[in-house]
Amino acid sequence: MDQSLGLVSLVVRDYDEALAFFVGKLGFGLVEDRFIPEEGKRWVVVRPPGGGAGAQLLLARASTPDQQARVGSQTGGRVGFFLYTDDFWRDHARFTAHGIEFVRGPAEQPYGTVAVFKDLYGSVWDEIRATDAMIGRGVGSSSIRPMSAARAGRAGRAGRDGKAEKRFAKRPL
Repeated sequence: MDQSLGLVSLVVRDYDEALAFFVGKLGFGLVEDRFIPEEGKRWVVVRPPGGGAGAQLLLARASTPDQQARVGSQTGGRVGFFLYTDDFWRDHARFTAHGIEFVRGPAEQPYGTVAVFKDLYGSVWDEIRATDAMIGRGVGSSSIRPMSAARAGRAGRAGRDGKAEKRFAKRPL
């Protein structure tokens, strides 16, 4: 049996402001944006650059008061989305330059380098560069080249100015 998770819905307030964030700030690609007249809504799908084998994100505009109340809190404040990257520090610098709000700074964990950020509505995301052990267990995209634990300890330590950064404190799991 071969199954995969194709789409994950994220309830948003407005399609265009969500696109401005995911495409404009996070660098996601627009996969599809079409109007569905019989339902009076748009079908808007985005995916991270490179795409890989991971799920795509369906931006679903809230259309009822119950849905509107859940914009930004679909997971009750827990991390609900995990954005894997092949270059943590490149993407972290880009996100920071685009004003992404990080609620927990970069940390080295047994599973890789991770930082926590909020999207435009307050949903919480992990930005992760997984170690090869995690990718070997099916975590992260098959298009992301594995990084050994030793490389994970060295990777990205030099900031954009070339100076070594101090090791960040570990966060609780």
